[in-house]
Amino acid sequence: MSHKWSRINEFIKMEPKLNGALVGISIRSKKNGEVLYDHMGNYRMHPASNMKVFTSAVGLSVLGEDYTFSTELWLEGEITERKLKGNIIIKGKGDPTLLDSDMENFCKVIKETGITEIQGNIIGDDTWYDDVRLSKDLNWNDEHYYYGAQVSALTISPNEDYDNGTVMLNISPGKKIGDKPEIISEPPNNYITIINNAVTVQEEETEPEITINRKHGSNIVFVEGTIPISSACTREWVAVWEPTHYVLSLFRDKLHKNGIKINGHLIQGEKTNNSILLHQKNSMSLSRICIPFMKLSNNGHGEIIVKELGKVVKGEGSWESGLEVMNSTLETLGVDTSKLVIRDGSGISHVTLIPPDEISKFLYRIQEETWFPSFFHSLPVSGVPDRMVGGTLNDRLVDIKVHAKTGTIMGVSTLSGYVTTVEGEELIFSIMLNNLMDEEEGPGIIDSIVEIIIGKSKTIGS
Repeated sequence: MSHKWSRINEFIKMEPKLNGALVGISIRSKKNGEVLYDHMGNYRMHPASNMKVFTSAVGLSVLGEDYTFSTELWLEGEITERKLKGNIIIKGKGDPTLLDSDMENFCKVIKETGITEIQGNIIGDDTWYDDVRLSKDLNWNDEHYYYGAQVSALTISPNEDYDNGTVMLNISPGKKIGDKPEIISEPPNNYITIINNAVTVQEEETEPEITINRKHGSNIVFVEGTIPISSACTREWVAVWEPTHYVLSLFRDKLHKNGIKINGHLIQGEKTNNSILLHQKNSMSLSRICIPFMKLSNNGHGEIIVKELGKVVKGEGSWESGLEVMNSTLETLGVDTSKLVIRDGSGISHVTLIPPDEISKFLYRIQEETWFPSFFHSLPVSGVPDRMVGGTLNDRLVDIKVHAKTGTIMGVSTLSGYVTTVEGEELIFSIMLNNLMDEEEGPGIIDSIVEIIIGKSKTIGS
């Protein structure tokens, strides 16, 4: 064993934060795939968001780099004297890039038909996928966070980070100490009800301490904590309860704003064969969606890709069908799926298990795939401040060029990807730390290991 690899062994032994933890490491040559270092590399471990390495690659392989998702606007009924005697239907087909501005465009399309009144219902058709909103292992504590948002074929995002199924809250201090902070929803909506219990405090408290909670089964959102009077606006995200109805609510508000009267209700339903297509909004290509998916580690995108795989290949937009496609495709790409337990597309599950060696082997084998450049381009790049380049590595390993996927869940920290040593040797690595007392300490430990791998670290733990 080379001195470099023995130093990793020494680091693992000497690092007190790893006492009682599991450390899985697999390092290969990028050129020929030869395993250069292994530490529990064949042990199944929780990958956290390193699961997205598999999900993005399978999506690109099966659906294709140019694949798009769509949202359709349909009309059902007759138009008489500028009144629609029938329904307007929005049919979602999994588009994770739908924005509030698209609702405005849908209204313009309706106005162009001459309709000023809808004597019927606004129907949300989300039947492209099943009605199971949350993956089976999602912790109930996570369901109100943006990373635990419900999955629907008809969903919308607050901005171009594309955290679908969420509302962004812009929180600014009040005018004087003791005031409640100002909270502005993005996009503006009446779907959530905000209970503002937060307080503006004095200058000595320099950081906002804001917590957001949503009451289970409702859209009542509680904002608690403090924000210093001199603080800049802080942003928090909250996942809505029932994203399909959220889209319908935003659409209704836009119709009213555009002077279109509605006499019916907002309901979930299904488009009939008598409907007429008015407009279709297509998402950006999957290769472009993989940028926010992988760079920002967007969980919702991972689950949508899984359900889309199931819909396209097996005719059923469910986790069960999608994961069958995931496993069969991974096998064709050289993964030994008998060693894996895969439960979702994002890696938020604490049941999903993958050996680091299977990830490093996979990262080697996919280099010859036609879609590999898109996959590689989607990986976070260390030390690059631009979020759509550096992503979750934007402030890590700033003097090292690492292209790799991060991962964090409770007790878990991971990193898998590609790196070049100081000698110019190109390597593939997968590092998984499990059973950590504090997963927030994981990135620093992993970065120390990466520095040893590339030959930069001079002392153990430096």
